[in-house]
Amino acid sequence: MKYEVIIGLETHAELSTITKLFCGCGTQFGVEPNTQVCPVCLGMPGILPVMNRKAFEYALKLAVALSCDINRFTNFDRKSYYYPDLPKNYQISQNYYNLGVNGYMNIEVNGNVKKIRIHNVHLEEEAGKLIHPEEIGADYSLVDFNRAGVPLLEIVSHPDMRNGDEVESYMQTLRKILLYTEVSDCKMQEGSLRFEASISLREKGSDKLGNRVEIKNLNSMKSVIKAIEYETVRQGKLLDKGATIARETRLWDEVAERSEHMRSKEEAQDYRYFPEPDLLPVLIDEKWLHAIKDTIPELPLDRKQRFIGVFKLSDYDAGILTEEKVLADFFEACVKTLDRPKAFSNWIINDLLREVKDKKLDTNNLPVKPKQLAALVEVIEKGIISSTIAKEVFSEMIQTGKAPQSIIEEKKLAQISDGSLIEAVIAKIIASNPEAIEDYKNGKKNALTFLVGQVMKETKGKANPKMVNELLKEKVGI
Repeated sequence: MKYEVIIGLETHAELSTITKLFCGCGTQFGVEPNTQVCPVCLGMPGILPVMNRKAFEYALKLAVALSCDINRFTNFDRKSYYYPDLPKNYQISQNYYNLGVNGYMNIEVNGNVKKIRIHNVHLEEEAGKLIHPEEIGADYSLVDFNRAGVPLLEIVSHPDMRNGDEVESYMQTLRKILLYTEVSDCKMQEGSLRFEASISLREKGSDKLGNRVEIKNLNSMKSVIKAIEYETVRQGKLLDKGATIARETRLWDEVAERSEHMRSKEEAQDYRYFPEPDLLPVLIDEKWLHAIKDTIPELPLDRKQRFIGVFKLSDYDAGILTEEKVLADFFEACVKTLDRPKAFSNWIINDLLREVKDKKLDTNNLPVKPKQLAALVEVIEKGIISSTIAKEVFSEMIQTGKAPQSIIEEKKLAQISDGSLIEAVIAKIIASNPEAIEDYKNGKKNALTFLVGQVMKETKGKANPKMVNELLKEKVGI
């Protein structure tokens, strides 16, 4: 391509509070329509909003985590517009004094770290939700106000991304930060995390930005990437023809996988912002700000790099372990108990996560505790059980939550390390497999592997593999 793609994202994240931003109504998803409402969130005459302190602190926490400059004086504004799911005909938002400005977030793309600037972070209230009947010919829509007033955090990036890989990394990294800081559950299927993309093209080498097109109705990260790919091609073809890209907002059609015109910027309404008269400004003092900073955990990319540096893990392993905070915490608790980072990394990635997937377990409530996994690794190292038996023990730990020592004793799984017992089994296997013995003597080394397998089968996997190898070589050695 002779064009450079310029991409910025607006992210909307519903905050994980149990009540709405300006009233005491619940925020639970999936309840009966219009059952979590009151005069305040329905915009009845004479209502007075009261700010949810926890929602404000969550917003402040995220702004600090994104290295924003914090406006110590901030207030709310009325954003006036009419839409059926906006009962007050205005939205309480922040326009003149955003909570956080001039921040940044580091993303990792193909092994390289890139800084993406954050223009602002601000807090606002959600609108309701329109429900359109699917039957043919329906000429009405229904409105559910349960979501109206839910605290919503908007994160606006600068147009610093240049391709789909960077956009995907940005979305995934921001999602992980939201989850690490525990300010949002980020359930895109429930609408609690949404993205809008702004895309423009310019000739490579130029520093002048082209007209940008905003894409709405993006319901998944895959949709964001597809929309960017489509718009890149669409705008590139227009520029090749000498046409001008219209400044407009377009909707993404998920089924047709194409964008469609929604409105031009010239048609965009004037929101007539003015300070919200029913809410006092918020002053953030040093003590409050420091208290919020103390609650911010080590962020995912920093933690990944520390795992690589301190625990000598591969980039791949560290990336998986830091994908979820609870998983990274589990790993570190294991290492704190027993200093075997590589062993724990293997067990978590290859075995624990497989069980989580197969049994649809909740990683926040795992049946196996770090000390139990540490105990399992320890009994393997001591030769009490083999690595094969350990898999069986681990599966039982997942099902019952029992300690490995208890399972080993109950099921009599302890490894056989008595030389005389192993020799007796070896003698039986040698007598039963003369051809394999002859093959080994003729230089076919895989014959020994076969014989070891037969001994392990005879002892139901309990024989000490190292002793089996040594004694077999001794008995059939040339």
